[in-house]
Amino acid sequence: MTAILGLSAYYHDSAAALLIDGEPIAAAQEERFTRKKHDAAFPRQAIEYCLAEAGITLDEVDHIAFYDKPFLKFERLLETYVANAPRGFKSFQMAIPVWIREKLFQRDLMQKEFREIVPKIQTRDKILFAEHHYSHAALAYYPSPFDEAVVLTLDGVGKWATTTVVIGRGSELEMKKELHFPHSLGLLYSAFTYYTGFKVNSGEYKVMGLAPYDEPRFKDLIIDNVMDLKEDGSYRLDQSYFNYATGLTMTNDKFADLFGIPVRQAEDDLLEQIHMDLAASVQAVTEEVVLRMTRSLPAEYNIPNLCMAGGVALNCVANGKVLRDGAFKDMWIQPATGDAGGSLGAAYAAWHKELGKPRTPSAARDRMKGSYLGPEFAQDDIERRLTAAGAVFEVMDEDATIAATADALAEGKAVGWMNGRMEFGPRALGGRSILGDPRSEDMQKVLNLKVKFRESFRPFAPSVLREDMAEWFDLDGDSPYMLLVDLVKGDKRRTMTAEEDALFGIEKLNIKRSDIPAVTHIDYSARIQTVHEDTNPQYHALITAFKERTGCPLVVNTSFNVRGEPIVHTSEDAFRCFMGTGIEHLTVGRCILRKEDQDQTLVENYK
Repeated sequence: MTAILGLSAYYHDSAAALLIDGEPIAAAQEERFTRKKHDAAFPRQAIEYCLAEAGITLDEVDHIAFYDKPFLKFERLLETYVANAPRGFKSFQMAIPVWIREKLFQRDLMQKEFREIVPKIQTRDKILFAEHHYSHAALAYYPSPFDEAVVLTLDGVGKWATTTVVIGRGSELEMKKELHFPHSLGLLYSAFTYYTGFKVNSGEYKVMGLAPYDEPRFKDLIIDNVMDLKEDGSYRLDQSYFNYATGLTMTNDKFADLFGIPVRQAEDDLLEQIHMDLAASVQAVTEEVVLRMTRSLPAEYNIPNLCMAGGVALNCVANGKVLRDGAFKDMWIQPATGDAGGSLGAAYAAWHKELGKPRTPSAARDRMKGSYLGPEFAQDDIERRLTAAGAVFEVMDEDATIAATADALAEGKAVGWMNGRMEFGPRALGGRSILGDPRSEDMQKVLNLKVKFRESFRPFAPSVLREDMAEWFDLDGDSPYMLLVDLVKGDKRRTMTAEEDALFGIEKLNIKRSDIPAVTHIDYSARIQTVHEDTNPQYHALITAFKERTGCPLVVNTSFNVRGEPIVHTSEDAFRCFMGTGIEHLTVGRCILRKEDQDQTLVENYK
């Protein structure tokens, strides 16, 4: 047995993952344990979980793989500061002491952290460092269903690379092309995230959700002024518009002058029409760049399969357009594709590259096991935890649990659902989800404003039985990780009246557009998750039961958390979220909780 522990830490979204003989056994983000969103600390609790899941000790781990090479990143920072001096001195003054004190000597830092888990343990000789984008490429290719693929990674920045093209064949990865910092599609999107008043590294989803509310009228302005875009999708960004290389902000006054408004200062400030135009424009530019790349690459390498990873690969709207474009015959996107997933990518890199192990065939859809790699709790543990939290609940057998939850959904209730292993990655995929009836005209508003406490324009995803997919959506294929957007079928749509067509911006939000309005965005699109019985039988059974009651084989699915909080991990987390929000029914394992039965003194004010 060979055990490889993969780690991502110290920047943002720290995580741990464990491979045993090349198979992913466990993976989790540290934020789920500490309850600190995007926690960057050493992932001690995630490590302890991974080891416990496999039933091994830290002494039994053969190799520890870190997802980045700190000296290479430090080299990039130094060269950037020197090239731009004296600009950026304040940023330099803040960053360098932290690097010299902590980040630069990560082998020693990790050795110290591991000794907090096991005193006197020696890990120095076990630690391997992978290059940032190689970790992403390994994460994209090795768990994929393909034996040969073009691997496209699109990120903010690692060492120098921001975009890479890698060819995967068998167990080999060969780097072919790189674009280097400061030219970054991810940082361009983050610059507009910052400029429109959202938080960088988490608000990009909001910009993508806001984009359909208006037209991309600044697209040409961006391409003509801010970037130099080539036919093959390669590009350069004019750094005179940005501050991210040396400053403490993403954009500068020249950027604001180009679009004619100052930076929106806070997410709670008024959203104006121009902010929607900007969101639509940067989304359109992103799609243009990605499509140019994915049209040129299959012709250049004569390979029909595409794998994608990196933060930009979470742009499910662009992904859907790449798939529909058809330049690649098939594509696979890693569900844990951000920096947290780098822990698993580093472990794969160690297994195949450092140890030279072959890639064995897999009969499964892919090697990610549905991305259900996180903790699961035994029924007696769930009951003990809920009792200690003061919850009032009823324990049922499995069939009755499914029936009671499906009844609650059919009655139009907002339902908290915690069942099986927690998902690895940013998406809730039916392990830690808030669910609702997609046929409800009010569900989208209720979930956003009374449950999630977030912006009303944010869309929700449908979880649909794979066998019923083609009846409801244009996409007829697998989308198990909620990373593809496609259109609701024409016969399920509702034709707009002339008055409704004349509306613009947020006024479009509450117009019923289809038979499933709670998951239909204003452009008739939906971010689709296909549910498969082999990877999540309980979730599949629940949606099947809902279909038997309503004729509708899909449910609204959003992550089980409120704005600013990580997805719930334990039964206590689920109960607190239940008591602090408009969730009316909670299912945890085989425990059923109804809001009206609970002690009202335990209600929490999440607002």
